[in-house]
Amino acid sequence: MSTQNTIIEKMFEVGAHYGYSKSRRHPSVVPYIFATKNGVDIINIEKGYDLFENALEAVKKYASSGKIILFVGTKAEAKQQIIETALSLNMPYVAERWVGGSLTNFSEIKKRIAKLLEFREQKEKGNLDKYTKKERLLIDREVEDMTKNFQGLSGLTRVPDVMFVIDPKKEHIACTEAHKMKIPVIALLNTDCNLKQVEYPIIANDASISSIEFFLQSIKDAYNKGSIGDKK
Repeated sequence: MSTQNTIIEKMFEVGAHYGYSKSRRHPSVVPYIFATKNGVDIINIEKGYDLFENALEAVKKYASSGKIILFVGTKAEAKQQIIETALSLNMPYVAERWVGGSLTNFSEIKKRIAKLLEFREQKEKGNLDKYTKKERLLIDREVEDMTKNFQGLSGLTRVPDVMFVIDPKKEHIACTEAHKMKIPVIALLNTDCNLKQVEYPIIANDASISSIEFFLQSIKDAYNKGSIGDKK
């Protein structure tokens, strides 16, 4: 069995071919619809394989030149896997909510990250004891909120080079900011998304944990291959 057939078989196993209801279908995905069963679109993953391969080649290329990929996925099915994938590659991530201006107003975001790190350092050194109990409570709440919003960006010193997104329709603000900053977007997207708004679309099930896991693992493997290739 060829590598392509093996991968396509694996995609079937993880349910990558399940789209959304026909009523939610975006016109741009029509060429990649195999059939509609019981009102639900079935994705032609054999036809979408080339898009997938194109995205993986792009990841390898970016990895070979040490580019920073920002991983974004805030839907419940994607959060944990986005965090794990990003951490394994030492890359930034957003898994809770996208804070407006994270890219387009990055200088301000950097200030907020610096504030978070400063509070953490003060707490570790016991320097918050000088504040009243009420003030410490307010600081703790602020740190908790900032951690939730900026934990995945805390190591980011500059605007990322690329963005990987799960469900660009849900993450439309992040994608809009990326395009304003001329940052290419690689995205796992389902039949309700506009393929033409993403530089490297991967059309497949973006709502199943098993499907998301498969594609994130593939992106991770591609990045590691690209990095190794650069070191040889």
